[in-house]
Amino acid sequence: MKNRVVYGPFRRILFCTDFSENADFAFEFAVEQARRLEGCALYLLHVVPEPEAQFWRTYLNEVDDVESKGREDMERKIQESYRARLPAGVGMQVEVRTGTDYDQILEFAEEQKIDLLIMGRQGRSSLGKVLFGNVTEKVVRKARCPVLVIPLCFERGEGEG
Repeated sequence: MKNRVVYGPFRRILFCTDFSENADFAFEFAVEQARRLEGCALYLLHVVPEPEAQFWRTYLNEVDDVESKGREDMERKIQESYRARLPAGVGMQVEVRTGTDYDQILEFAEEQKIDLLIMGRQGRSSLGKVLFGNVTEKVVRKARCPVLVIPLCFERGEGEG
């Protein structure tokens, strides 16, 4: 008989966000998992896609302080949408990276030895509503840890969404 691998309790949880409604909903699941084990490390990762990053680099040459204003806006969004919802005793480390979203997610998960990755099923793109979600699908296929994918229709009590 093959040795069975037992998962959990999860000690290093990665929550990925694109600031979509589905990601905001999935955050509740990440917090709930982190609450279950004292000292659990909860990470929030947001990836700025490279084409957008290239645009901002070009734009920076024309407008002063755009990068710092962008970072301030992002930090405010993280504060309002996520940090403000953390219960007492649950900490969170934030990481923002630039590049190909699924590559950065998988790389971060490996670097931090993540043992549970949580993300929404579909993000901001309209095509994501038709397909499984390009980023989510690639992460699920290539991740070396369990991935919990949260569909927004779960919150709404709908069937398939």
